[in-house]
Amino acid sequence: MIKFYGYKRCSTSKKAQKWLDQHHIAYEYQDLVEKPPKQEDLLKWLNKFQDRSLRYFFNTSGQVYRQMHLKDQINSMSIEEAATLLSQNGKLIKRPLITDGDKLTCGFKENIYEKVWL
Repeated sequence: MIKFYGYKRCSTSKKAQKWLDQHHIAYEYQDLVEKPPKQEDLLKWLNKFQDRSLRYFFNTSGQVYRQMHLKDQINSMSIEEAATLLSQNGKLIKRPLITDGDKLTCGFKENIYEKVWL
C-alpha cells in the first residue's frame, strides 16, 4: 500500500492526490504537518535514496526552511540531523512525500509519477 504524506492546504498535495485518484491508485493519507513521518522511517529513506541529495526531501521554498536558514546548513548536515529535523516539523518536508517501501517521490511532477507509480 502506498503511503501518502501530504498537507490538506497544499495545492501540490491536492494535484498529486487528484492524479493518483484519476489513475485508480490506492493510498493511505497522512497529514505530514499534524503527524510527520517517524524519525526511523526518515532515516531509512534518507539512507536508501542517498543518490538524491538531502535537499530533495526538504521544502526549500517553505517559510520554516527559510526562517531556520537551512540553505546554509544543509550541505554539511548529516543524514541523522536531517531525519531529526524533518521528523520534528512536517512543514520542512517537500510535499507530498509518497512511498510504498521500495519507491519514493517528493513533490509532484506528472512525468515522474507516470514512471514511478504506474
